[in-house]
Amino acid sequence: MQLPIYQADAFTSELFKGNPAAYVPLSHWLDDQLMQQIAAENNLAETAFTVPADNGFELRWFSPTEEVPLCGHATLVTAHLLWTELGFTDDTIHFYTRSGELMVRRANGLLALDFPAQKNSEIPLAESYAQALGATPVRALEITGSNQQLLLEFTSADTVAGLAPDMRAVKNLPYKGVICTAPGDGFDCDFVSRFFAPAIGIDEDPVTGSAHTRLVPFWAQKLGKTILKAKQVSPRGGELECELNGDRVIMRGRAVTYLKGQINL
Repeated sequence: MQLPIYQADAFTSELFKGNPAAYVPLSHWLDDQLMQQIAAENNLAETAFTVPADNGFELRWFSPTEEVPLCGHATLVTAHLLWTELGFTDDTIHFYTRSGELMVRRANGLLALDFPAQKNSEIPLAESYAQALGATPVRALEITGSNQQLLLEFTSADTVAGLAPDMRAVKNLPYKGVICTAPGDGFDCDFVSRFFAPAIGIDEDPVTGSAHTRLVPFWAQKLGKTILKAKQVSPRGGELECELNGDRVIMRGRAVTYLKGQINL
């Protein structure tokens, strides 16, 4: 069996920046174990798979170690490749996922992800957070009703940019991912962030769309504005134009195609 495979960089207009993801378009779902093996072989933060649906596509995402419930950058990559490589012509693509219906629209040279906003609930600070990240946060939050990800607020963007986590300690925290954020003072943006997820095979994710479904509501409330400019200050870096629209988060960015190839199974 032969399958097409593509790779592109998301949330950037320059190759080798932003967040790379792979995309494998399918006519029908493969066995879950096989899709996991493909994702592990790709060894990227995420590999996306789609199957055509009535008026869009079913979409699933796999990290090198497990299937994940939501991924922004791989959704952006998938939409970009459907438009640029696979002949999709509508200006809106509907995706059906474990996290509900997601949409990507294109306009004025940008791709806009339309995702559900996630609410945060404050929790007590633990000493283990500072020990794992190498700096002391001022606030800790979880997704309301879920402890999948930890959100930590720091006082300065320089602190977040300079974090050098102990990945073994981060992996031992009771979370699959840790989002670190701070005001964007000095970085020409409203807020900065980084995302660490060694528990699911990703030491650091370069640009994380799903994290911004939490970050945008958090900073919108904190700053009293609904249109926000964000930067993820990982070594590769990435930029997002964000908007809180009721219970939805809009994230606008670009993508650049890197690779077109074939999987031989």
